[in-house]
Amino acid sequence: MAVPSALLCLAVLDVALTWVLSPALQVWGAEPLLELWVCSLLRLGLLSACLQPVSCLLPGLMSGQLRDLRLGLATCCLLLPTYTSLLVAIGCPCPELLHGPCTTRVLALTYLLTGLGFTVNQRFLPEVGGSQTPGQTASLTRLVSCLRPDSSRFLFVAVFLVLSSAGEMAIPYYSGRMTDWVMNKDNPSAFSSTILAMAAFTIGSAVSECICDCIYNATMTGIHTRIQGSVFRSVVQQEIAFFDTQHTGNITSRITTDTNTMSDSLSQQLSLLMWYLMRVTCLLAFMLSLSFKLSLFTLALIPFIIIVPEFFAHFYQNLSADVQASLAKANDVAMETFSSMKTVRSFANEDGECRRYGERLNNTFQLNKREALFYAIYMWTNSLSGLLLKVSILFYGGSLVTDGSVTSGGLVSFILYQLQFTSAIEALLHVYPHVKKAVGASEKVFEYMDRKSVMPPVGTLRPAKLKAHIEFRNVTFAYPRQPDLPVLKNVSFEVRSGEVTALVGASAAGKTTCVSLLQRFYQPQSGQILLDGIPIEEYEHKPYHRKVALVSQEPVLFARSVEENIAYGLEDVNAERVANAARDACAHQFVTALRDGYSTDAGEKGGQLSGGQKQRVAIARALIRDPQVLILDDATSCLDNETEHLVHQSVYSRAEGRAVLVIAHRPSTIERADRIVVLEGGKVVEEGTPQQLQEKGSSYHRLLHVHSPDAGTEQSEEGLVETEVES
Repeated sequence: MAVPSALLCLAVLDVALTWVLSPALQVWGAEPLLELWVCSLLRLGLLSACLQPVSCLLPGLMSGQLRDLRLGLATCCLLLPTYTSLLVAIGCPCPELLHGPCTTRVLALTYLLTGLGFTVNQRFLPEVGGSQTPGQTASLTRLVSCLRPDSSRFLFVAVFLVLSSAGEMAIPYYSGRMTDWVMNKDNPSAFSSTILAMAAFTIGSAVSECICDCIYNATMTGIHTRIQGSVFRSVVQQEIAFFDTQHTGNITSRITTDTNTMSDSLSQQLSLLMWYLMRVTCLLAFMLSLSFKLSLFTLALIPFIIIVPEFFAHFYQNLSADVQASLAKANDVAMETFSSMKTVRSFANEDGECRRYGERLNNTFQLNKREALFYAIYMWTNSLSGLLLKVSILFYGGSLVTDGSVTSGGLVSFILYQLQFTSAIEALLHVYPHVKKAVGASEKVFEYMDRKSVMPPVGTLRPAKLKAHIEFRNVTFAYPRQPDLPVLKNVSFEVRSGEVTALVGASAAGKTTCVSLLQRFYQPQSGQILLDGIPIEEYEHKPYHRKVALVSQEPVLFARSVEENIAYGLEDVNAERVANAARDACAHQFVTALRDGYSTDAGEKGGQLSGGQKQRVAIARALIRDPQVLILDDATSCLDNETEHLVHQSVYSRAEGRAVLVIAHRPSTIERADRIVVLEGGKVVEEGTPQQLQEKGSSYHRLLHVHSPDAGTEQSEEGLVETEVES
């Protein structure tokens, strides 16, 4: 309420100033136009000086509102002298404005037009006037920079756009000319030539528009592909901690939804914006050439036909949102029911779920009826306002024809131009928010594109052969989500070549965390991890991960063939090499028994395979690289004892020249290790061979006791299953 109150106070003060200043200046005896400008400037200065006391009386005014009030005062004070000066410049008499500027009618019209302009600005163009946030400005600049590589193509688009728009202007122009020829009965032979000219311009306009659309669409498709590829490349190069702190759905939404929204708004809405903006410019130029007065009259009335329907459209849009929300609630019932059909069927509640769904649909139906009513009102007001504009222009245009200011054909041409001009203005106001939507969607897209990984730069070492000697030296680490809770505390141990080293410990001891650090998923806060005496971050990314292979407890397969999953990340791998890796992982037999053998689709995340089959495919995926460091993070937990024994026999028999790091919970797996490192609370508490640790009878002995057959399967699983987030 602060802004209307301030505006009312200033309007009353303005009326008083006008009635005082105007007679005083008339005594001065200067030219009427000069008196009008002096009066307006004095009003502007005095009202601006009074704005500060008014803002003190109304403390609710914000800085942005004060800026809008200053702009409104400038418009109210300078609109009349500017308009009058334009009329005088083109030779139009305006004695009613020069000699009667202080009348209540003129002041009321000035404030009405200013209010309409600001209403349209706030409703449709809220960013105009310097209120864009820095992020939006940066995004808009970045969007423009994305178009810069194709600037030459956009130049061709602009040329054909001008030709197409100019061609469409010919039909209203020649329609008016033909009207004059018919009424005056002169030059009757011009009719056929005019028809031919109109046809030529129409064909030319259509051809230009077709060429323009082809160039534009091809260009924007290339821009979309380039942006989406850049975002994806930037995201996959981020550190793993980034994916821990960001939801996968949010990341995917940025790459797909936001990028598509931005690209669609640019390709479709920007095209419409350019098209209608060019049409508005050309139409306004032709309208001004036909009648300056009719053009200004049209511009003054257009805000009315925009604001009145929008007033009802606001309620219609709110109801539409309510309908969508109600429909979403009904869909939630359907999704919940379908995803839990076993429970619904088990409790025989099919009728109850049908009633729930029917109630939600009934709510949607009631809202749909109200939405239909407001839609009818909106369409009625839209049609009525358009009709009033046409009648007003016909009435005023008829008087100008009577005065001889405009010919009959000129009025016909003007009305045709005005119809297209109004439609183009409405289309521009409809398209502009979609362009703003592209700017909003681009903020996160460009944020991902510009984000740099916080991991140290990737090294350049790529030795052909490794000694495969790993050393954890005083490593301390805490996950990004809980930086004050260290998971590893000054951990030191070694993994030697030709040996199988087992990491054991209770849940949350830090075993999987050690594996994550060795895979360079994270960077320790202190300490180092060395490979052959060199920090692992100095090795080149791809060669390092070909030499250091990981098989996790829950391996992730991709929605592609089994053969492609085994050869994942490798190039030029033949089928024989894939089959040999599968044999080493005891997977060849079950793979060949599948419907399409190695060409069988594993399904999304390997959903077409069982847990044990996925683990064996993942082991084959690691073994095909012939790694010199093999990490098995409880990689055989889903296998039966016999298959597990065969897999271990195959893997361990080739351990010569290879370091094997095993995380396991089964005693049979642990006792096969050459060396055991016991973690407890993020610290190394014991280290040695299985025999040495059994003789000590401390932490390792307790772990074996938990896993013993007498302790029960449930206890062993409950005590030792560890998740990656916890550890």
